[in-house]
Amino acid sequence: MRIALVSDTYTPQVNGVTTVLRRIVEALGSAGHHAAVVAPAYPGQEPDGATELRLRSLAFPPYPAIRLSLPAPGRLARFLDAFRPDLVHVGTEGPLGLAGRRYALRRQVPLVTSYHTHFPRYCRHYGVPALEPLVWSYVTWFHRPAVMTHTPGEQARSELLAHGLTRAAVWGRGVDTRRFHHERRDMRLRRRLGIADGDVAVLHVGRLAAEKNLDTLVSAWMTAREAVGPRVRFIIAGDGPMGARLSAAMPWAIRFGFLEIPLLATLYASADLCVLPSATETCGLVALEAMASGLPVIAADAGGFRESVSSGRTGILVSPQDAAGFAGAIARLALNAPLRRRMSGEARLAAVARDCALEDAELLDQYRRVLGFETERDAWRAAS
Repeated sequence: MRIALVSDTYTPQVNGVTTVLRRIVEALGSAGHHAAVVAPAYPGQEPDGATELRLRSLAFPPYPAIRLSLPAPGRLARFLDAFRPDLVHVGTEGPLGLAGRRYALRRQVPLVTSYHTHFPRYCRHYGVPALEPLVWSYVTWFHRPAVMTHTPGEQARSELLAHGLTRAAVWGRGVDTRRFHHERRDMRLRRRLGIADGDVAVLHVGRLAAEKNLDTLVSAWMTAREAVGPRVRFIIAGDGPMGARLSAAMPWAIRFGFLEIPLLATLYASADLCVLPSATETCGLVALEAMASGLPVIAADAGGFRESVSSGRTGILVSPQDAAGFAGAIARLALNAPLRRRMSGEARLAAVARDCALEDAELLDQYRRVLGFETERDAWRAAS
């Protein structure tokens, strides 16, 4: 199969969308298929040979880490025409996604789309709730021509179905349990960060933006710090428009920016629990990465976290705006090492059950069915 992937975000950016898209490229290559990627150019980023087209992009002023691509539909069409895709998979709804969608429809190539980000709900967090119906109109228009729309959570799929997108399917919520593993724990890293052997390291990972409910995180961490004392250390990994505000509010927190996957995996494993207050996650892959690394997860009782975190077993779910509830959950786990260890083991087992290898095989079968190819499962049944 020859699959073209078009996305408004890709490596070296680290986020849930790029993680899933990179997985698709690797799964196709490992199975002997061909993938081509159209994505933004980032400063210092060179295309990966002839299989990538990187289009010029500009920093989005309020959030420079996000790049706005100039679609260059002519270059995109020439690149994809030369590749001769059997199927176009569009991973985002931005300018490049629009260009990929247009190419597939004009060339009459089967179109698969992904709905990773709950943009309609973002309207509430940016003070424009009246725009939510308009954003939903755009989302439904964008995905309607697709033969299949992937979304990484059951709740998100239900919302798409309610808006008339009847070909929505859950895919993209697997985690690489070999890359994210508790054996990556690095005591030397902890000591370099000033975390003593008996200290508890509380971690938050994610984009530092309004839709991530970070005001609740700040309030919860300040309350928890007063309750549990100096033996609990707080770490933030990620960046975004609220980064400076968080640093000012919590100067005692250890700050990292965006980390490459190997170092991020080591940081997960070197922490002791993870706190994620966002109420807008379609999947919450970050929770699964933490769980695969052996961390109990304290997360918002909303969206995709409800499908990943089993409250009382692999972590604790808290009402999204309940800062006191988050603080109490942090204190409970920080001060109860046996409970933390039990949840750590349960979290790892739950993540292993969501390993990405099974999902990757399912993806290849989906592509084959869309293209009318015989699936591996069908071939096995016929042979037997």
